[in-house]
Amino acid sequence: MQENGAKIKAEGVTLSFGGVNALIDVSFALKEEEILAIIGPNGAGKTCLLNCVNGFYRPQKGSILYEGHNLVKTPPHEIAKLGLARTFQNIELYTGLSTLDNLMAARHNLMHHNFLAGALYFGWAHKEEIEHRRVVENIIDFLEMEAIRKKVVGALPYGQRKRVELGRALALEPKVLLLDEPMAGMNVEEKEDMARFILDTFELRKIPVIIIEHDMGLVMDLADRIIVLDFGRKIAEGTPKEIKANPAVISAYLGAE
Repeated sequence: MQENGAKIKAEGVTLSFGGVNALIDVSFALKEEEILAIIGPNGAGKTCLLNCVNGFYRPQKGSILYEGHNLVKTPPHEIAKLGLARTFQNIELYTGLSTLDNLMAARHNLMHHNFLAGALYFGWAHKEEIEHRRVVENIIDFLEMEAIRKKVVGALPYGQRKRVELGRALALEPKVLLLDEPMAGMNVEEKEDMARFILDTFELRKIPVIIIEHDMGLVMDLADRIIVLDFGRKIAEGTPKEIKANPAVISAYLGAE
């Protein structure tokens, strides 16, 4: 953890693509026990910021520190091993595999047997897979996916696929969850279920969360703190109550009077 008590601390993050500035001098901190929401109009740079945190993009300037590691200099697969798990705005699952197999695939960073032991499926490799299977079954119960555990993911409704993607992130046994629009495209009932699962994950599993979401009602209910981006710049930060009343935020969403 950083000296100031932050789980993740980003300072001066600047990202550009040619002449387009996606992020301009953005700083934020995720505390040990909080849900931090990132909001802003379309194209504000929210997903770009999350991509910088988990190593998909490498900013030209700034630092992102996590437990003594500068994530800007760390490859994405190593960031996953450090304990940062991610869901995506556009669902990224193995559509030809079952729910169970998708969750098992997410355990690969935690598997220690070698190729030969896995091929022979003998001894400690067999015992290790049983333990991974136990963890996955607990996640299936936790997210209430028993009915779809053996169904091919590509044939599932959109809302259930979003739930599988959250389950895959949890299968990595994360220390931080990065959620990019986990409720996009869902109906009201599916959103309520997903919000409940996110809160249960935070409260029962003690995993801090960074969430990007466009549903302002859910954001205000879920988040402990909110940062607001507009055209790549951070224009506000505070509690949901403070953000609701912030003139710069109102202007960004509704336009200047």
